[in-house]
Amino acid sequence: MQRRGALFGMPGGSGSRKMAAGDIGELLVPHMPTIRVPRSGDRVYKNECAFSYDSPNSEGGLYVCMNTFLAFGREHVERHFRKTGQSVYMHLKRHVREKVRGASGGALPKRRNSKIFLDLDTDDDLNSDDYEYEDEAKLVIFPDHYEIALPNIEELPALVTIACDAVLSSKSPYRKQDPDTWENELPVSKYANNLTQLDNGVRIPPSGWKCARCDLRENLWLNLTDGFVLCGKWFFDSSGGNGHALEHYRDTGYPLAVKLGTITPDGADVYSFQEEEPVLDPHLAKHLAHFGIDMLHMHGTENGLRDNDMKPRVSEWEVIQESGTKLKPMYGPGYTGLKNLGNSCYLSSVMQAIFSIPEFQRAYVGNLPRIFDYSPLDPTQDFNTQMTKLGHGLLSGQYSKPPVKSELIEQVMKEEHKPQQNGISPRMFKAFVSKSHPEFSSNRQQDAQEFFLHLVNLVERNRIGSENPSDVFRFLVEERIQCCQTRKVRYTERVDYLMQLPVAMEAATNKDELIAYELTRREAEANRRPLPELVRAKIPFSACLQAFSEPDNVDDFWSSALQAKSAGVKTSRFASFPEYLVVQIKKFTFGLDWVPKKFDVSIDMPDLLDINHLRARGLQPGEEELPDISPPIVIPDDSKDRLMNQLIDPSDIDESSVMQLAEMGFPLEACRKAVYFTGNMGAEVAFNWIIVHMEEPDFAEPLTMPGYGGAASAGASVFGATGLDNQPPEEIVAIITSMGFQRNQAIQALRATNHNLERALDWIFSHPEFEEDSDFVIEMENNANANIISEAKPEGPRVKDGSGMYELFAFISHMGTSTMSGHYVHHILSHLVLFSHWSCEECTLNAIVHIKIVRLREAE
Repeated sequence: MQRRGALFGMPGGSGSRKMAAGDIGELLVPHMPTIRVPRSGDRVYKNECAFSYDSPNSEGGLYVCMNTFLAFGREHVERHFRKTGQSVYMHLKRHVREKVRGASGGALPKRRNSKIFLDLDTDDDLNSDDYEYEDEAKLVIFPDHYEIALPNIEELPALVTIACDAVLSSKSPYRKQDPDTWENELPVSKYANNLTQLDNGVRIPPSGWKCARCDLRENLWLNLTDGFVLCGKWFFDSSGGNGHALEHYRDTGYPLAVKLGTITPDGADVYSFQEEEPVLDPHLAKHLAHFGIDMLHMHGTENGLRDNDMKPRVSEWEVIQESGTKLKPMYGPGYTGLKNLGNSCYLSSVMQAIFSIPEFQRAYVGNLPRIFDYSPLDPTQDFNTQMTKLGHGLLSGQYSKPPVKSELIEQVMKEEHKPQQNGISPRMFKAFVSKSHPEFSSNRQQDAQEFFLHLVNLVERNRIGSENPSDVFRFLVEERIQCCQTRKVRYTERVDYLMQLPVAMEAATNKDELIAYELTRREAEANRRPLPELVRAKIPFSACLQAFSEPDNVDDFWSSALQAKSAGVKTSRFASFPEYLVVQIKKFTFGLDWVPKKFDVSIDMPDLLDINHLRARGLQPGEEELPDISPPIVIPDDSKDRLMNQLIDPSDIDESSVMQLAEMGFPLEACRKAVYFTGNMGAEVAFNWIIVHMEEPDFAEPLTMPGYGGAASAGASVFGATGLDNQPPEEIVAIITSMGFQRNQAIQALRATNHNLERALDWIFSHPEFEEDSDFVIEMENNANANIISEAKPEGPRVKDGSGMYELFAFISHMGTSTMSGHYVHHILSHLVLFSHWSCEECTLNAIVHIKIVRLREAE
């Protein structure tokens, strides 16, 4: 007990146990088969605990398993030891100490500062001139907590020494998510040293730039050879453009260009067309001076306008961030910030909003012991574990503590600084939820609404038993479609999770101001004068609601009454009101050139919202329903053959195709069915399926019957489809029983997970209360053999219904003019708090909103 007390800093600790070289070798012999050297492809987690946000910077350090290379904080390492029996861990700890002062008061450099071998972020709150870091590593053997200091080449077996060195030198599995890494790894262009610059007399003015081949005045690039100013491509640097800079390179071969507006005394964005990547130009100041640009006096501003050239005005960023206002930092439970990993603010904003909802708090943080205890062997790859970890990190207050004066005094006396971790880095969570998704797995900016739908899909697929916190968002939409020729109607219901409101530009209340501003702006551009103060269109929120309720034309509508295509109109109403209604203002659109754009408008968001007038009414007296006849399905022979022969497991549906379709506005369940029934052949084929089936009554119902046509029963035995017999394949049952589980437990787990092996194993671990019931299994197998099991009718989607009165709960704001860049922040209205990056601050804001979350108002 004293050895453990020494390790964990408990009372009664008297130091670690010292052993001779022979004793160390003998101590490790029983554990040698469990110690591995990391291979190529192994992920070594030495920066972050799998269950918490503890790191080597934490007071208890971090324990890395020498077999699985998973890392655990002091509170969670015992759980991993009990579950796996792995006994050997590497304990990593970073110490932060104040530097020793010399006679003159300056800090003296110490050799100990060279002992930094962990690839960790330094504390931004500490001045590196006043503090130094020392990293410590040692092996710890459980359960007796024997400690072996590292390095120890003379006494440790060679295999152990090699394994320790490999762990310590391994790269972080999340290095690609760190934007600082990219900046440090930018290569120097091979053309920079000998760049040819034409003596053509070109001088670049300090403002008023414009593309030499079109009228664009943003996303402009200066060619460093001939001084031509041209626009970039819209997907190149997350901004709009027509690609004239690239065309110019192809015509001339001049390789380097610098982005105007990014030039500062510290550098600029330089791109090499020949090398096809961002580069460094060590002679950039000289190359810019050739065209009359003094790099030391430049400031990165839009279109070159300096601060003294512009009229003082309040920007969107300043409004939302409440610049100029002294905000009070918030600490404690519920006030923990998330670090921006580089274009990850969309994720942070959504997750802050999600875990401000009590149902999500109870489902994950409330079930923390159970979820952690029954997590799979690799908890980094389990959705529920990572959701619980993130929720606990945000809500516990463990990573949002204010400095305490008494602790500071104690630290000064000990000459050791105990850094308070304020905020958490969601690297592990982002890596898991975005894997296999082509957009979220990148480091490009993404849309918060798209990520919200992606997250809801993951919550639905990984629900914990019967509990599903996303029920609070789910509601039914009644769609009424009327054939314009026969006047007959069809009513259908679909499931949705958010309300998308169009921006009614025609309803702007300041049209005269907008016209005057546009005339002034054009005149200023023509004369190269500073632009006037921006005037935004003011759109009433009621106009957006009215636009939502207006009928829409249905293209290619197939009328079952006419048995032919006809004109149709569609209206949408709420068949149920959810507990929390997510409202998105559709401020993003596509221009005539298909370049995504953002509406720069101002919409006043009400604190109270009454949408009872949007309640569905169903079939009305005098209305005649369209015949329930499905349109003919035309499928090419080759596609049909592929469908018959390539049935897929519902759990293997291509989620990237599903999300592409969902982002077009189709119901999520309909998208999943479309991808499933088209055999994962891509979003385009699935889109065609949606067009053919979107008028069917069960279009938006959850996928319940796998297979295509008569192939359902043929594929049941292979893919575990849920049909009339629903008997799990014997080969899958045998795999589970070979792991030591009971046969009836394996069968019940497979039945509960649609015969998916991986999910069935997770089900077994998450249902420890399972009791053997041999009578049930015998009866089930006999009925299955006789093929007479009666399946209960599939339940429809669970929806909650309340009144149409809502009050504002939280909102997410997007700052920036481009759809591919900008920044998201999140505000919670229960105790108005601004969440941005690491910090949480008390505020009093009424701001521009991208996504709003409202909750049902309690009856008075």
